[in-house]
Amino acid sequence: MTRIARNLALALVAAVALGAAPAGAASLQTAAGPVQVTRVADGLTEPWAIGFLPDASILVTERGGRLLRLTQDGRHAIDGVPPVAAVGQGGLLDVLVPRDFEQTRELVFTYARRQNGGAGTAVARARLAEDTRRLTDWRVIWEMTPGTRGGRHFGSRVVEAPDGNLFVTVGERGDRPSAQDLGRANGSVLRIARDGSIPPGNPFADRTNALDAIWSYGHRNPQGAALDLSGKLWVVEHGARGGDEINRVRRGANYGWPVIAYGTHYSGAKIGVGTHKEGMEQPDFYWDPSIAPSGMIIYSGKLWPEWKGHFLVGSLKFDHISHLAGRPLEEIERISGPQTGRVRDIAEGPEGGIWFLSVDTGALYRMTP
Repeated sequence: MTRIARNLALALVAAVALGAAPAGAASLQTAAGPVQVTRVADGLTEPWAIGFLPDASILVTERGGRLLRLTQDGRHAIDGVPPVAAVGQGGLLDVLVPRDFEQTRELVFTYARRQNGGAGTAVARARLAEDTRRLTDWRVIWEMTPGTRGGRHFGSRVVEAPDGNLFVTVGERGDRPSAQDLGRANGSVLRIARDGSIPPGNPFADRTNALDAIWSYGHRNPQGAALDLSGKLWVVEHGARGGDEINRVRRGANYGWPVIAYGTHYSGAKIGVGTHKEGMEQPDFYWDPSIAPSGMIIYSGKLWPEWKGHFLVGSLKFDHISHLAGRPLEEIERISGPQTGRVRDIAEGPEGGIWFLSVDTGALYRMTP
């Protein structure tokens, strides 16, 4: 994209936000002073993820299976999404706009796919038609098998690595021991290529009875994932009763669930052996009590230079955005207002604005200085 085209695209992103009704604008207090929060779109039904297209239009997934494209002139549904298992926490989940979208028009999705005996997390790629009204060539490139009954813990964030490969988070589907079984994808972070093949360098590719797609394991339900400013992967994941975690994901590492954890089972019973075990990673940060974290970004600093490298995490339980920074990580503040009810996803727009989806209000918001 040329500089002129990029500037036009950024201007359109701003116009989409400014096109919201004036009543949708409000001020929230933060550690950097007051910020403006503008309602960009409302009337969304269980929105799950945000994606930015190069033409400055915006994609939003709804868990029930609808994919929307938002523009300055309105919105329309995009046809071509296959049936999804919209049960419990499952459904149409994440969407990724790869860096080469202008050349390939490919999008990547995660969703809960029906299988014999249940459902499993799946990854698919498809092309957005030039008229932006439909998807073509939908192809599943990876799926969890066998399917598991119940509607819990699909995980389901997808992140494009600096080398173009994909990191995908998979929950343990409520089957706790499976997170320690390298022969199953439950409770893992995967690393796969865009065609579903296994790129060189995966840690368990040569191990018997291990899935070659696994990059790390011992996770419970990672629903947020992001690259930091040096390209390293981080995830945020749900604990049980207490013990939500932020983890720096390392190749081949075991993050301990359900052997170690901060927090307890919902019954109050102790989890595994406690909080530490040799060979298992410690979280970089944990919340107790749980905030039920979902989307996460690590901010570039474009509009708020003082926030460069800071973490922003949505809470599905306490209706706020958790703001963290430092080494070790510490929670600086909780950004809260009427707009932050059950924040499902957070994304940094190309203009540096912080965009987020609220399940409670069924709306997409944009935060600016």
